[in-house]
Amino acid sequence: MKLSRLMLYACLPALLLATASCSTYKKINYLQDVVPDKAERIAINKGILIQPKDMISIVVSSRNPELALMFNLPVISYQAGSEVVSGQGTQRLLGYVVDNDGNIDFPVLGLIKAAGMTRWELANEIKSMIIEQNYIKDPMVTVEFMNFKISVMGEVTAPGTYTIEGDKITLLQALSLAKDLTIFGRRDNVSVIREQDGERVIYQVDLRSVSLFESPAYYLQQNDIVYVEPNKVRAGQSTINENNVKSVSLWVSVGSFLTSLAVLIVNILN
Repeated sequence: MKLSRLMLYACLPALLLATASCSTYKKINYLQDVVPDKAERIAINKGILIQPKDMISIVVSSRNPELALMFNLPVISYQAGSEVVSGQGTQRLLGYVVDNDGNIDFPVLGLIKAAGMTRWELANEIKSMIIEQNYIKDPMVTVEFMNFKISVMGEVTAPGTYTIEGDKITLLQALSLAKDLTIFGRRDNVSVIREQDGERVIYQVDLRSVSLFESPAYYLQQNDIVYVEPNKVRAGQSTINENNVKSVSLWVSVGSFLTSLAVLIVNILN
């Protein structure tokens, strides 16, 4: 009987460790309910919509460059902090700022409603207008976002604001830019703050579940803010010095070990 008790107490720490490891796994790992090798249909991403205050570049080209020239803004060269029309320095294409009514003032064509369109839809609209008004028979129109930025804050390794090339980025890619969550970040409650059409919406996403792919916040939009909430351990550290946390943890561990050792010795002596 004493030997059985001894073995039980000897195995108890291992059982506690296994239970703690299982609990940690459920809190930390991503996509826990994924079914391996099962194909899932990917939702079509229409693309982000142009909004007021967006800055976009629009380039019109043709087999006859002289005809397209009147539709294009000049390229500005930056040198020593000054703007010059030509010369050495970093060049930047000027862009169009969408006004509060969602319009842009486009050369020759005048005001064009841009808000609510994707960049491809706007490109097709401008192309059609140029052809219908007999300015160019073979125009090629390219529209790009110039200020597509997202911000990642909270319990991530590298919080900050990131400029995105193109117009497609997922929540997981944004977290990768921020070098992933810290060990103190809650995987079950990541917030995406989005302002659109005069409204602010906050989406809650659980990174541990494949349901995140169905969230409206999986594909981010311009000016989205991703916030990773701290877990209880990090929240507790806000009022306790880190050295004190280590000291408390150490003494709790020592006390637990001494208690287990005392119980074990008492049972052996009985």
